[in-house]
Amino acid sequence: MEHLIGQLKALAEPTRLRVATLLALGELTVSELVQVLGQSQPRVSRHLKLLTDAGLVERQPEGAFVFYRLVSAGPGQRIANVIGDLTPPDDPVLKRDLDRLATVKAARAAAAESYFQRANEDWNRIRALHLSEDEVEAAMRDAAGSGPFQLMIDVGVGTGRILEVFADRVTESVGIDVNHAMLNVARLNLERAGLTGASVRKADVSALPFDDGVADLVTVHQVLHYLDDPAVAIAECARVLKPGGVLLIADFAPHQLEFLKTDHAHRKLGFSDEEMTEWVENSGLEMRRRSALHPEEPENRLTVKIWSARRTPVRASQPPVSARDLTA
Repeated sequence: MEHLIGQLKALAEPTRLRVATLLALGELTVSELVQVLGQSQPRVSRHLKLLTDAGLVERQPEGAFVFYRLVSAGPGQRIANVIGDLTPPDDPVLKRDLDRLATVKAARAAAAESYFQRANEDWNRIRALHLSEDEVEAAMRDAAGSGPFQLMIDVGVGTGRILEVFADRVTESVGIDVNHAMLNVARLNLERAGLTGASVRKADVSALPFDDGVADLVTVHQVLHYLDDPAVAIAECARVLKPGGVLLIADFAPHQLEFLKTDHAHRKLGFSDEEMTEWVENSGLEMRRRSALHPEEPENRLTVKIWSARRTPVRASQPPVSARDLTA
């Protein structure tokens, strides 16, 4: 009861209620809230701290940036879920806030789209080397199974497309990436798609910001070939899976297109079934399914491989290998 009273007290101040209402519409930084509210940075930061201390707001560091959002779990979740519905839509102050928010989000979208246009040229060159994305996505959905999945983690979220692909089977999804500009592209796309249960955050696959055994589905789409040590990434993905959880990997079969290393920063020229199975099993998972999507003209083209593995019950005598064990 005392905790609930504290949360209600935190909201019983006009500016903090405005902040909570804005965050109900998506993640925002301090500087973006300053632009919307027309208040100083120290004052806005103070309001955010009080809302965070009350368990209504959480902060997500992203390099030099920090994004704030309403909590998605814990004692404050139920109140956070209804804040947007309780505030009067015809309030003149809130209407002004929403107009300013639209301007702020338009500027963010313009920056994201500018980055995406620059990066998209490289992606289109690579896409032309293999089957269409529609075929790859359909095969991924088939390999994952029908679910439903409570929590999905997408490693290397990119544009956010894989979160959209599985949205109808997932209650909550989180995409992680190390690229701040790419995260903003994903935010924009998820917002446009109306995926309120999806969010993104900055993190590295070698140290996922999640507890052990929390995810029902982990997807790794065209990420491993950029990594120096894919085995460590697979072990970390395995760590966060629940018993029965699914790890879904889409990447390339072994190939000889050396220009992908020199021109596109690929560290690995594809993966064999044997090495992928070894990494998966060393991480305490069971390889359940392997499939290959061959291009119509195989010469100088890429075959996309899809591997599906599942977390099996852990035996006391043989605990799963962790990412830390592999790097020791």
